[in-house]
Amino acid sequence: MGQHILPGNPPVEVNLKRSARARRISLRVSGIDGRVTLTLPRGVSEREAMAFAREKAAWLRGHLDRRAPVVEVGIGARLPVEGIERDLRPGAGRGLRLTDEALLVSGDPTTAGRRAGAWLKALARDRLAAASDLYAQRLGRSYARLTLRDTRSRWGSCTADGGLMYSWRLVLAPPEVLSYVAAHEVAHLAEMNHSPAFWQAVERIHGPYKAQRAWLRQNGAALHAYRFD
Repeated sequence: MGQHILPGNPPVEVNLKRSARARRISLRVSGIDGRVTLTLPRGVSEREAMAFAREKAAWLRGHLDRRAPVVEVGIGARLPVEGIERDLRPGAGRGLRLTDEALLVSGDPTTAGRRAGAWLKALARDRLAAASDLYAQRLGRSYARLTLRDTRSRWGSCTADGGLMYSWRLVLAPPEVLSYVAAHEVAHLAEMNHSPAFWQAVERIHGPYKAQRAWLRQNGAALHAYRFD
């Protein structure tokens, strides 16, 4: 249905969506990227819906203010790599190099953010492939393929034909969190549900997982604050 601007300080972009299943107007703020969605039931006008949004303006801006600020990644920025905060610094020679304190990026500083993002995606693929191989072996199942995306609604998925998908941003999280997500998705190769049998499979191939799951719930949204364009 398009976008509307809720006036105020600051103005807020509101995305309108009509749903035949909705019974009332609802306003939602994505915990991932801060996108504001105003859902309208059938028969409700856009004017009425925006009036509802104006009534909720204080609540809406409060939620947006609590979000982690966007970080444009470039030389001088600070970002987590495998759970450790690092500075993005100019590097010598070619390519990128990770140290205990920094991610060193050589070459043109104006493209450092984009190249850092590409390097992190490659590192994520290596880490997730290794973890998936390990847990698939423990489970006694094989997967068909592994793909990476920049997903907003989930950290991973498993298809009925054995395809594993992960968010590459898991490489920003501590390694044990990445490993948990890999075990979670691999366990779906045996149990395509979240039944007690599924969680038993996760614990069997991974070990205790509740701390890692809680970390994602508490901190996962912040991993989407980093922009590498």
